[in-house]
Amino acid sequence: MKKPELKFWQIWNLSFGFLGVQIGYSLQNSNTSSILQSLGADLSHLSYFWLAAPLAGLIVQPIVGIFSDGTWTRLGRRIPYILGGAVISSIALFLMPNCPVLLAFAPLVMGALILLFMDLSFNITMQPFRALVTDMLDDSQKTEGFVIQTFLINLGAVIGALLPLFMTWCGVSDAPVAGGVSRHIAYSYYLGGGILLLTVLVTACKVREYPPEEFARYAAPKQEQSARKGFIPLMRDIPRTMLQLGITQFFSWAALFLMWNYLKPLITASFIDPTAETVNIGAAETWTGVLNAVYPVPACIMAIFMTQLAAKWGNKSVYAFCLLCGAIGYLGLTVVEDRYLLMLPMVFIGIAWAGILAMPYAILSRAIDARNSGAYMGIFNFTITIPQICMGLVGGLIVKAVKPFVLDGRSYELLEQAEQVQVDSTTAGWMMALAAAFMLLATLSVHFIDEKQQSA
Repeated sequence: MKKPELKFWQIWNLSFGFLGVQIGYSLQNSNTSSILQSLGADLSHLSYFWLAAPLAGLIVQPIVGIFSDGTWTRLGRRIPYILGGAVISSIALFLMPNCPVLLAFAPLVMGALILLFMDLSFNITMQPFRALVTDMLDDSQKTEGFVIQTFLINLGAVIGALLPLFMTWCGVSDAPVAGGVSRHIAYSYYLGGGILLLTVLVTACKVREYPPEEFARYAAPKQEQSARKGFIPLMRDIPRTMLQLGITQFFSWAALFLMWNYLKPLITASFIDPTAETVNIGAAETWTGVLNAVYPVPACIMAIFMTQLAAKWGNKSVYAFCLLCGAIGYLGLTVVEDRYLLMLPMVFIGIAWAGILAMPYAILSRAIDARNSGAYMGIFNFTITIPQICMGLVGGLIVKAVKPFVLDGRSYELLEQAEQVQVDSTTAGWMMALAAAFMLLATLSVHFIDEKQQSA
């Protein structure tokens, strides 16, 4: 039995709350490294702090998925988790800029704790949105559903990344604060937290999930023999398609993790004043946000056409093309030095980002048991978190291995600030080259994915 065909705005409302979640997530991606460095973190230690996000996702998303599969309330099956996570996420965004006040004698420790708190809440909120699309849409509309979700995610990423720049336009100072967070970053977090809560409330008020009896009628003809399973049986019965997608996911998310870690150190060298040998750190922070706002724009545009492209060429072909663009973009980051020309590689990365957000879920949603869709979407998050954990553990070691070659016998501690920034930028460039190699491997691995064809 086919599910009712939903209209465009009904599909839009399913994922509208993800817009606000992504604004918060984008603020985190663009500014966490800068905030932690301002609180005293060293470049070689950044990847360890970034472990908070994938570790939170590894633990939380499968748990939320399994529990939400069996949750039926007046608000629905997924909405209670989306709402609860949104409230906690907003609180975390309000607290992050205030680490030096909350724990004055160890602000970096407080920053790490709030980062973990923030990532846990983001994951509680995000996971049910994926399952909600799978629950509410028939197979014939699932690609469209995930493409619209991709569009909203990228729109949120643009807004979140540009909020610090918007704050400076409004007259908020971007001057560095010794041992603290710049005001334009702090105000961006406050505004982002408010928007997150409001957008999630729109989804909660507009979406009416199918009650248990109706949902069972839609699921039963396809999986009549199947009931909700525990974690161990689910792991034992993982579809082959999910395992194949996991290989592609590993390489693509490892590349993304490297970019989020090292983009700011990479570009800071372009803000060195050669006459005064000084570095405008505040401007570098703002420009990191600008570049992080660039790549979601082509992702939004790509999302508009992705449903039609996938219908003509197939999900796998579109997916592989997007990932190849990502490899080109990362390679471009290693060779382009001008801060404005850096926007061009980010365009290619944006095309890859669109494919990564939509195509794996469109392929996976047709291969999994509808009654366990939340659990499987949570388990699939392993393919996002494990590569990031791996890169978090080895990233700092790679930086330490590369740095001596960049220093060429010099003492990092004895260098002037501008020279240290140049060393860090060159080291970060090597990490982007590694990201390009990972994305190329992801492109090649798409060929080996077995895709279940769309039902009529």
